[in-house]
Amino acid sequence: MRIVSYNINGLRARLPRLIEYLDKEKPDIVCLQELKGEVDGLPTGDVEKAGYHALWHGQKGFNGVAILSKDEAKLRRTGLPGDPLPDQSRYIEAELGDLIVASIYLPNGNPIGTEKFDKKIEWMARLADHAEALLKEERPVVLAGDYNVIPEDRDTYSVKAMVHDALMQPESRAALRAIVYQGWTDALRAALPDKEKLWTFWDYQRGAWPQNHGFRIDHFLCSPQAADRLAGAGVHKWARGEEKASDHAPVWATLTEA
Repeated sequence: MRIVSYNINGLRARLPRLIEYLDKEKPDIVCLQELKGEVDGLPTGDVEKAGYHALWHGQKGFNGVAILSKDEAKLRRTGLPGDPLPDQSRYIEAELGDLIVASIYLPNGNPIGTEKFDKKIEWMARLADHAEALLKEERPVVLAGDYNVIPEDRDTYSVKAMVHDALMQPESRAALRAIVYQGWTDALRAALPDKEKLWTFWDYQRGAWPQNHGFRIDHFLCSPQAADRLAGAGVHKWARGEEKASDHAPVWATLTEA
């Protein structure tokens, strides 16, 4: 089973790229982020025509997450328990058989020193609480999405360029580590422990893509039961190079059948 996380950066704007990707890679599950639209205004029918069921959690103009699947999934929840940003569509969770999967769009948090950064850290604390509860179910769980956190210095093209960015602050990194240390596996690093320049995002500005100035902010966290089934993970970098592409590349992980 191949699971993909893809920050699409506007579903209406990137629909041809998404359909192209689904047709080429044929993933079993796709966790989308940054839909940028209410469900009624999104091209949901085009996704269904591509052969996917979908669970949507949209928002007018901003945010928005979804879970697409070849087999129909059962919605478990939208939003986090005690969500500090309840009006923002950033979390959706579903189950397919024994697997629980979530699509996450974590707050960016910029600029630092503002309420936006404080809310980012607060949101991550609520995510940590919920992640701990999910572990107690002792099931294969995958928390996939755009975490807006650069975990380590090696996960960015330039530490100097990002040193004042919310994505790389000590508090952001510590909040992500607190989740991982509960017992979650970072699928990309587990599959590619020595991979250099393991980027998932390249900004549209400053020639980031042609110069390969990227960083890693899209992650899969696997529960122990999911990590036991992890057969591989990687980044479909080719998708970032397409015309009018998202600034994120799809990230994938493969789980063996139970």
